[in-house]
Amino acid sequence: MGRIIIHLHGKPKDKSLNSLIKKYSKRLELESVKIIEHADNLSPDEYVSKLLKYVKKGELILLDERGIEFDSLKFSQLVNSWKLKSEDTHLAIGPASGFPEHKLSKISLSQMTFPHELAAVFLVEQVYRSMQIIKGTKYHK
Repeated sequence: MGRIIIHLHGKPKDKSLNSLIKKYSKRLELESVKIIEHADNLSPDEYVSKLLKYVKKGELILLDERGIEFDSLKFSQLVNSWKLKSEDTHLAIGPASGFPEHKLSKISLSQMTFPHELAAVFLVEQVYRSMQIIKGTKYHK
């Protein structure tokens, strides 16, 4: 079973957003989802280089406004496919300035622009929501 690893560019400075990330992180512990906070002093290019070194096996997907959008049900199908893989799937929230142009896969949370800390909350919640959809709980409704 593949794990899902969410990479954050720095620890959220906003206490309420950090609290929400911790809340969903705790809920996701049993689902083989791990959240890693990287140093926020890396440039976007340095951050991507570090992520590529970190991902020895598996797939790295950047969260980027230029990526593919999914509704929650389609995203849950994608999450389910990641769980069934033998390799890990790495999802990365970029720095506030965004990611540099790259040929890596990209997912967009919305066509709207959000602060990267808020995008991190959205991503973690949507991964949790996906797990609940897969299990058939009422959380999604």
